Amino acid sequence: MAKRDYYEVLGLSKGASKDEIKKAYRKLSKQYHPDINKEEGADAKFKEISEAYEVLSDDNKKAQYDQFGHAGMGQNGGFGGGDFGGFGGFEDIFSSFFGGGARRDPNAPQKGNDLQYQMTVDFEDAVFGAERDITVKKEVECDVCDGSGAEPGSSVTTCPTCKGRGQVGVEQNTPFGRIRTERACPDCQGTGKKIETPCHECGGAGTKIKNVTIKVTIPAGVDNGQQIRVSGQGEPGINGGPAGDLYVVFRVTPHEMFERDGDDIFYTLDLTIAQAALGDEIEIPTLHGKVRLTIPAGTQTGKRFRLRDKGVDNVHGYGRGDQYVTVNVKTPTDMTERQIELLREFAEIDGEEINEQHGNFFDKTRRFFRGE
Repeated sequence: MAKRDYYEVLGLSKGASKDEIKKAYRKLSKQYHPDINKEEGADAKFKEISEAYEVLSDDNKKAQYDQFGHAGMGQNGGFGGGDFGGFGGFEDIFSSFFGGGARRDPNAPQKGNDLQYQMTVDFEDAVFGAERDITVKKEVECDVCDGSGAEPGSSVTTCPTCKGRGQVGVEQNTPFGRIRTERACPDCQGTGKKIETPCHECGGAGTKIKNVTIKVTIPAGVDNGQQIRVSGQGEPGINGGPAGDLYVVFRVTPHEMFERDGDDIFYTLDLTIAQAALGDEIEIPTLHGKVRLTIPAGTQTGKRFRLRDKGVDNVHGYGRGDQYVTVNVKTPTDMTERQIELLREFAEIDGEEINEQHGNFFDKTRRFFRGE
């Protein structure tokens, strides 16, 4: 009987990420584990799932499988009649001869998976820092069995297949002769233990999915796209290993007045023609309170002023940025007759000849009936 595609076995599409492969395996292995599922065929299904995961979770084996399919695994064919089943590539073959590349002990403590959370924060919270509670849906250690996977009061025995080693030896025929390799035990998934009565809460997995509230400190000066690490708030470790970490990525909402570039703040100041021409003293908003800015007479649109140390504190403690004020001289659009006459007089004194262009249909109509 032809083997099913490994991706199909795990319910995945080709190109699935390592995390997706792991999650699919965890879900299916819990569903079809012989200690939990007593239906006919569950044991064969579980072994098929374990075999698929063993290949797709290994980068070398996965690459070999993606290129050559089951033929590359040596069970139903091979390379020139040779059998490479159970190897991730030539490196594994040679390491078996020369003693290198020892496989990791499946019973050794392993760090849990890291998690990522995107957090949207207000502009000023990012500038000055704050504390927020976030809710993360993640895998946590089962609080009923304390992560053992066994019903409290029941026994956990040594796996009879691997005798507690977590690994079983497999002999393969290769072009270099018959070679013995070690694989994770298919009956205990490398734990070396057999659970007699699975925990009623987690089904023997030792973990469960739960919404967890975590307090996050937003560092002062953090910028859009930056992240922090919250140690130990990832998924639980394996075999007593440490928990993974949580990485919080910040998304900062825009401000209605200010724009930010690194640690510097940019602000646009609208001035009237009179203010720009005659000069003025203006009260300017900053993140650190209002300041007064002197506008010299004859200031032009695009003129930029620098307010030192009125920007954002550097998130790494390297001082504070500045605030830049850019002038925009506004041309009046709704003037009185008196204002228009004064501008005409100003132009005349300045020796300018202006071919006036009236702004809209109503102005033209009004001036037509006035005979202008």
